[in-house]
Amino acid sequence: MDIEQLWDRLEPETRHWLVDNPGCCILPRTIAAEIKKATGAEFEQDRHGESILSPSDCDFIRRAAELHDARRR
Repeated sequence: MDIEQLWDRLEPETRHWLVDNPGCCILPRTIAAEIKKATGAEFEQDRHGESILSPSDCDFIRRAAELHDARRR
């Protein structure tokens, strides 16, 4: 899954959660479900229903969070 390619299709609330939690490398089921609902894309899930983000996804989310913080200032 590539969050960067899906970013513009995500609901603002989902993007906001990701930006507010840039260190999170495991998506909660609720966030993974919101991403699927908005984009149709599915993350591979572990036995607990959580999805692990790739290193490139984590990097993109951190950059998005930094950009968001810079715009707030």
